[in-house]
Amino acid sequence: MTSFILLIMALASGSGFLMIKNLYYICQPNEVLIFAGGSQRSGDRKVGYRLVKGGSSIRTPLLEKVMRMNLTNMIIELKVSNAYSKGGIPLQVDGVANIKIAGEEPTIHNAIERLLGKPRQEIEKIAKETLEGNLRGVLASLTPEQVNEDKIAFAKSLLDEAEEDLEKLGLVLDTLQIQNISDDVRYLDSIGRKQQADLQRDARIAEAEAKAESAVQTAENKKITAVRRLERDIGISQAAAEQRTQDALTMRAAVVAEAEAEIAAELARIQADVPVQEERIKQVIEQLKADVIAPAEADCQRAIAQAKGNAATIIEAGKAQAEGTQRLAESWVAAGDNARDIFLLQKLEGLLNTLSTTVPDISVKNVTVIDTQSGNLATQAAAFMTQLKQTSGVDVASAINGLSRSSDHNGGLPNLPAASEESATS
Repeated sequence: MTSFILLIMALASGSGFLMIKNLYYICQPNEVLIFAGGSQRSGDRKVGYRLVKGGSSIRTPLLEKVMRMNLTNMIIELKVSNAYSKGGIPLQVDGVANIKIAGEEPTIHNAIERLLGKPRQEIEKIAKETLEGNLRGVLASLTPEQVNEDKIAFAKSLLDEAEEDLEKLGLVLDTLQIQNISDDVRYLDSIGRKQQADLQRDARIAEAEAKAESAVQTAENKKITAVRRLERDIGISQAAAEQRTQDALTMRAAVVAEAEAEIAAELARIQADVPVQEERIKQVIEQLKADVIAPAEADCQRAIAQAKGNAATIIEAGKAQAEGTQRLAESWVAAGDNARDIFLLQKLEGLLNTLSTTVPDISVKNVTVIDTQSGNLATQAAAFMTQLKQTSGVDVASAINGLSRSSDHNGGLPNLPAASEESATS
């Protein structure tokens, strides 16, 4: 009897355990339990199910049915071809979207109503088709440049566009990544090349500017270094100059004292030598008087006396010459027109005497005119008288004839005073 009771109790315990196991449900964090069959209000509407998200709950037997909805992430690969952008350029866009079933109210009610009981592949297909449709709509409102330049803004626009449609399906778009954007007409490639060229240009400009700034900075650094080096050299030179100045000032007193001592000693020596030099000067003066001045004075007196004698002789000679010249002039005046011829005849006498000394003494009784071509002494005398007439203008024959006629009148030749050599020369 006891065993039977124990068996019944064991069976009852096992039945109760099995019953509890079949009625007690635990909800995982990545899912939601839907207890359908009961009536419950959700906000302002009444639904025929209740939700359990996280935790556990007991199903009411015969009145409720429990269904699970997976809330884990779904990865959907998007690929849109020939999607015309603004401007009529067909584009091909590749991307990846992360979608999950909404786990918060009120969106979860849309998921329960539309997706509950559908397999996961079908839910992914619905989400993919919805996103691709929204993607084409967004591409139609953007230019290829806008799509290519800012993919983040493009993804944000796609999120904004698809959010309402996905919410109606009870889905939530967690992330969207645009992986590639291309086109069959290579429009984006040309944009890319242009952008690359612009980037290269900007890079070269930036590099040139950086080099220029670096060169300017280098030159500025060199200038600062040179200025500081110059200031350092100037400071060193100023310090050296100040040191030399101080040394000179220090040595000046000693040099001045030494110079003053030397000058004082030299001055004392000179002052002591002054009387000696004065006596020496007197001695030299006396010596000069005896050796130079006295002989010079004697020579001077002798020269004066000699000059006076020479002057007296010259004066007397001059007086005699002047007197003779005066007498000659008086005789010349007295002779009249024949004075010149008489003077020449007096000179001719001496000339003839000189010439006759070259001829041997002969006795002439008769003078006969002969041929001038024979070349004898008579011929030479006649030729001489002719040449004398031609060169000096003195006609000896005429002069002799004139004197003959004058002697006939005066009883003889006048006697002119003999001119001295000085008179003849003058």
